[in-house]
Amino acid sequence: MTEQTCKTIREALRAAQAALAPVAGEEAAREARLFFCHALGWDMARLLSRQTDIFPGEYEKMLGEMLARRLAGEPLQYILGEWELMGLPFRVDARALIPRQDTETLVEAALGLIKERGYRTVLDLCCGTGCIGISLAALSGAAVTLADISADALALARENAEKNGVCARMTETNLFSNIKRSFDLIACNPPYLSDADMAALQREVRFEPALALYGGADGLDFYRRIRTEYAAHLNPGGALLLEVGFGQAAAVCALFGENAYALRDLCGVERVVAVC
Repeated sequence: MTEQTCKTIREALRAAQAALAPVAGEEAAREARLFFCHALGWDMARLLSRQTDIFPGEYEKMLGEMLARRLAGEPLQYILGEWELMGLPFRVDARALIPRQDTETLVEAALGLIKERGYRTVLDLCCGTGCIGISLAALSGAAVTLADISADALALARENAEKNGVCARMTETNLFSNIKRSFDLIACNPPYLSDADMAALQREVRFEPALALYGGADGLDFYRRIRTEYAAHLNPGGALLLEVGFGQAAAVCALFGENAYALRDLCGVERVVAVC
């Protein structure tokens, strides 16, 4: 038995945390635990309760490969292959953006409108992993269409719909170009990074598809296009919900006029623009 395999799980975790510190900073301990849970097939409670056990040597190679990918800058979520939004699991890889907690502000707003107004049909435009539409279908029972310009992203969204037991219509489309129906609710997290944002991207974000990130010189190109096209696909009394980047809410509200207003996330950041 090698010296490495004679380490306890606690000792191996500490070594992994130290290795991750240059890329993960304050999150290094958490990321190390997530990697160990993934490699061992354990939940967090089991990992924390068995730290005095000897780390099983047969998982050493897998863990080493995962750590090497992370040290090369690859996002934690892509390495794990799965991430949660609204408590639901989503398969994630380089075909689409990683679901982020910021997006839960939009999903929660949509759920509120669905309950309050009795909405039945939803379009998740620029769907990526499908996390918005699938969450709404799973948590409200709404009939959802997932739409994206990327065939690869749609394939991933289809996998996630199956993973979550959701039946959804799939449409490959450049925004509304191939959308033939109208909906009670349109939800969209479009590309919204500007030239300046793209030039300053963190190394991790560069692993995500640029097609889903870049929103033109000022980051607002997709909002301008949506403004001119969405009304033809929204049922009377319907609503449009748009995720926006930091500092963009006022400009996006101005584009959509007096019926637009901003919603804040838990940190007080204006994260969603509602038009209804």
